[in-house]
This record gives sequence, structure tokens and C-alpha cells, in this order.
Amino acid sequence: MIKGFNLSLTLVALLPFAFFIAYGVMSIPSGMLIERYREKKVMIAAFIVALAGSLLLALFPNYLSAVFSLFLIGCGMAMLQVVINPLLRTAGGEENYAFYSVLAQLIFGFASFVSPLVYSGLVFRLHQNTRNNQLFSALNKLVPVQLPWISLYFLFVIICVAMILVILFSRFPKVALNKDEKGGPLSIHIELFKNRKVILFFIAMLSYVGTEQGVANWISQFLFTYHDYDPQKKGAETVAYFWGLMTAGGLLGLLLIKLIDSRIVLILFTALAIVCLSAGLFGSSPVALIAFPMVGFFASVIYPVIFSLALNSVEEHHGSFSGILVTGIIGGAIIPLVIGWLGDHLGLRAGMCFLYLTMGYILSIGFWAKPIVTNKTIRLFGK
Repeated sequence: MIKGFNLSLTLVALLPFAFFIAYGVMSIPSGMLIERYREKKVMIAAFIVALAGSLLLALFPNYLSAVFSLFLIGCGMAMLQVVINPLLRTAGGEENYAFYSVLAQLIFGFASFVSPLVYSGLVFRLHQNTRNNQLFSALNKLVPVQLPWISLYFLFVIICVAMILVILFSRFPKVALNKDEKGGPLSIHIELFKNRKVILFFIAMLSYVGTEQGVANWISQFLFTYHDYDPQKKGAETVAYFWGLMTAGGLLGLLLIKLIDSRIVLILFTALAIVCLSAGLFGSSPVALIAFPMVGFFASVIYPVIFSLALNSVEEHHGSFSGILVTGIIGGAIIPLVIGWLGDHLGLRAGMCFLYLTMGYILSIGFWAKPIVTNKTIRLFGK
């Protein structure tokens, strides 16, 4: 997008800003829509909104379309996120909820690993001799030669249409929200925001999502700027490994949390993530290719640990508190934008050094968090 639309780092950073700000805009209205129209209709509507966003950029490829497109896709994903957790608990059974939640996270990680590779494959096969492949022949006619990455948004259109059809012909169970899954009135949210712990954990969630996206969004451009790697090939592959190793790190984190206090796991993994970030920012080209994906590996446990420490630190109103924490996803809009602005003025390496502040704050949680209930661990030796 930087090359195709001739963008500054600040302007390109507005793109993830548009996507993640949608979570702040749509999370609460989505809950209201579910109460009135139920889960199936909201899920169909979510994919229709994402379909509209994908078509907008696919058919009208320009910077303004990209901003509105990513906002619409973000709105659709925010709607889905509000629907899915209670629906998953009901459809799979409460006794299997933890298993299916972990399985869903692994599928997310696998998809995040595969998608940059799919992108590279699309880009490099376009505008070649593809007469024997009807899909690529059609894309050749629709996708501008100078903007091959637009092909990915046509793929999004196909996926959205497929999902709408699947949901339309699927039977949905009736979902009854547990007491702790229901959000409370505005007065409860105001009461929670008076609690210092709520503010601290909200900042923690904002810092984590901002860090995750701040690294993932800028890896490709950093490797191109400082190491002259092709962003559509080597850059995309490195981003894929970032997400793939995040999935692998999650499996290790699940094991460690069963063995030791989650605060110790948080301190250990965050410290190692900081070391890897430093190696990526200041190391040689081969080191950067390894170090940036390893940031994803060690960042893998941060989100679930922060969420569990937060909910275990207050005694009531967990549904409302969860909503506040999810709103912290807007960190994915704010932090990459800050990095882009700093990058325009000081250079991208200096801009990404802003992540030391967010990661330092996350590291501090392991020292000051005092949950009412600590995670249950397995004793390997002794009673």
C-alpha cells in the first residue's frame, strides 16, 4: 500500500487504526443487536458488512477506499467476536468450552500463519501465463497490474459469501447468557472505572494489542527499509512465521501455566520478547529474520494471562469488566499509528523503540498484580 498509493508511514498507520477503532465503535452496539435479533442474524450481518468492505477496496482501489474498507471489515469482525464466545459455550457444551476455546485459538494462529503465504502466492502468480487456471485468468482482468495485492480482497469476497451461505443454512442453538457473561448498565461501568485495578488492566490490554500489532504491522516495512528484503516475499514470510510461532508459543504457555504461577510466566515471556525485539531492531539481517518471529513466540501467552489476572482481581461484574478489557483492543489502532508518526520524523527503527514502553508496562504487571484467585498448578513432586 505504501508503494501503490505513495503513502507516508503516518498515513499507512491510519489503516490498522481504521480497522481496530471499529472494535471500540461496534462492541457495545453488537451486544444490543444480539439481544434483539439473536446470534444467527448478527453473524450473517457481520459477514455482509465485511463483504461490503472487501468489495469497496477490490473495486475502487485507492487510499480513501482502503480506510473505509478496513473500518467496515473491522466492524464485521467486532460483531463476530461479541457473538462467538457465548455461542461456542452453548454449541459445544460448558464442559468442553475450554477445549474448544483453545482449539479456536489454534485455528486462528494457523490461519494467521497461512494468510501471508497465500498473499505471496497470489501476488507472484498474477499477470503471468495463467490461461489454464480460470481463477487467475479472472483475477488478471480485475486486478490492476501495479496493485497485485488487491487480489487478496477478491479472495475475502469469496470467503465472506461462502460464510454467509454456510451460516444461512446452519441450525443454531438457543443461547442463554450466564450471569457473568451479561454486561451491566452504564452505572456499573462507571463504578468499575473508579477501581484503580480496572484502569491498570485496561491499559495493560491496550498495551498488549498495540505491541502485537505494532510489531506485526511494521515487520515487513522494517525489513525492506533497513535490510532491503522484498516485502511481498521475504517480508510476508516473516510475518507468517511471527503468527505461526505465536501459536506454538501458546501451546508451551498452556503447559507452563499448569506448572507455575501465571505472573512468573508473564515476566519470563515478556522479558524474552523484549530481548528478541532488541535483536530484531538492532541485529544483522539474518538475525532480524529470526528475532521478529520469536517476538510472536514469547508474546503468545501475554493476552490470556492478562485477561485471567484481570478477571481474578475483581470480585464481581465480570461481564462488564470483560467488555472494558475487549475495548482495549483499540490499542491495535493507536500504537501502530504512534510508531508510524515517529517513523516519519525519527526513522522507523526509532519509532518501533516506542514498543519498549508498552512491553515494559506489561512486564511490570507480573510484579504488581495481586489476583484474588491464582491459577491452579500441578505439583510434580511431593504432596
